[in-house]
Amino acid sequence: MKKFSDFGIDVKGASGETKTICPQCSGQRKKKNYPCLNVNLDKGVWHCWHCEWSGSLSGGIWREAQKKVIYNRPVAADRKLSAQWRCWLNQRGISDQTINDNGIFGQKVYMPQIEAETDAVCFPFYRNGELINIKYRDAQKNFRMAAGAERVLYGLDQIAEDCLIWVEGEIDKLSLYEAGFKSCVSVPDGAPSPSTRNYSSKFDYLETSQAMIEKIKKHVIAVDEDEPGQKLRAELVRRIGAEKCYIARWPAGCKDANEVLMRLGKDVVIEAIEFAKPAPIEGTFSVSEVFDDLMELYQNGEVGGLTSGWPEFDKLYTVRPGDFTVVTGIPSHGKSEFLDALIIKLAHKHGLRFALCSPENQPIHLHVKKLAEKWAGRPFFEKFNDRMSVDELISSCGDLNNHFTFILPESPTIDCILRLARASVLRDGINGLVIDPWNELEHSRPPGLSETEYISDSLRKMRQFARQNNIHLWVVAHPTKLQKRNGRANEYEVPTPYDIAGSANWRNKADNCLTVYRNPETVDVLVQKIRVKEVGRIGMATFKYKLSTGEFVPA
Repeated sequence: MKKFSDFGIDVKGASGETKTICPQCSGQRKKKNYPCLNVNLDKGVWHCWHCEWSGSLSGGIWREAQKKVIYNRPVAADRKLSAQWRCWLNQRGISDQTINDNGIFGQKVYMPQIEAETDAVCFPFYRNGELINIKYRDAQKNFRMAAGAERVLYGLDQIAEDCLIWVEGEIDKLSLYEAGFKSCVSVPDGAPSPSTRNYSSKFDYLETSQAMIEKIKKHVIAVDEDEPGQKLRAELVRRIGAEKCYIARWPAGCKDANEVLMRLGKDVVIEAIEFAKPAPIEGTFSVSEVFDDLMELYQNGEVGGLTSGWPEFDKLYTVRPGDFTVVTGIPSHGKSEFLDALIIKLAHKHGLRFALCSPENQPIHLHVKKLAEKWAGRPFFEKFNDRMSVDELISSCGDLNNHFTFILPESPTIDCILRLARASVLRDGINGLVIDPWNELEHSRPPGLSETEYISDSLRKMRQFARQNNIHLWVVAHPTKLQKRNGRANEYEVPTPYDIAGSANWRNKADNCLTVYRNPETVDVLVQKIRVKEVGRIGMATFKYKLSTGEFVPA
């Protein structure tokens, strides 16, 4: 058996339980000598409360240390701006007053694009008066951020709660400042390419500003008019909430705020912001708001949802943002397993993010174990052949951490779950929400409200939430009416959404309905309702279930 010293742990001749410094994290902390590692010498185990590193002498390391991200803080030089760069900014319509107010300076920096040092104009990013990051731009329009620094919004310290304008470039932010709008921020890396696979992960900078953003009463989205800008606009509206957003449109022939300032002047910039129109809200429409969608439909036809990669199933069912799917089936027939397999396929294929509220799949680490098996395609336990290695487990968990968030409030009411899911839309940019199952939630019906009325109201909330936040929402609901098949014992007919407890509204209000039905050798997934024909059609796909990994393989 190994000794504590083999793991770098110094117990200093102690006995029983003791505390000492952690060899994994203490060296990187301010309080380097603080004893954060709990050691039980009698049992031969240890655990660090700071980095979660733990293990035993007999079994080795149980849990790796959680590496906390430590950002570099950039250092500005003498903060002087050369006459050349000042002239360049002046030519872009940015006055000396705006330059000075926003602390623009120049510095010689290394640009990886040209593999050389060059003179650059520097845009400092502040938060609470502290320099967090710097964006550098050289004369050849090469950009870079300070190495290892945190990504934050440009202009954080100038935000006002009454109104905030969003743009996608530092020069655009300065152009709005020039026009008299100080409460304006620019996203740190511009608009991501629309073809970016993990598009939602490009908005992590919103998490650190979430509390501040939620206090703002009005948001004006004034990004570029090109394709990346339009997708950025849609994502910001989705995360912030359409009820708070206004859309500013730049004049024809002008791509962004700075181009308007240079070509048409300050007054036109002001006019574009002041005449920004409210973002469309669920339930209110005008012909002008839907005209672009109408033309796209005319030219390209209706666009279906996202495919899973199961060919036969994709002919029947695709996943469209804003839709609401009900999943039902006989208990223990694999509803949750199939839904987990489906969202794993969607995360793999399209880079989507999901929030999971699954009270039945507890504790959470056992749910993660199931997801890891499906993600890696390898069994977790050694009783099966080809068990996943520790490295594969760690790699899978790292990937799962980027795609899944778990929601488990103490009182899992539908209102509480949707509130936490809304926070996940803003913070994580989730594309889907799973509630599994409905009967495990807390249901406190108001006095005088029947079960049918309560379910109808809850379904309305969920469908409205999916559409307002442009996510796909799945709810697993158990049937209560199970009919014997031909009178034979232990064999039941395939349930329908009308068999779900409480109300026929389960079928009536859902966009799509799936039923999972297990046979002796196969699993049938029946598509029993599709509201929009371009999304899929009624039919059945048959799978084989791999017990070792929880995967579903087309039969």
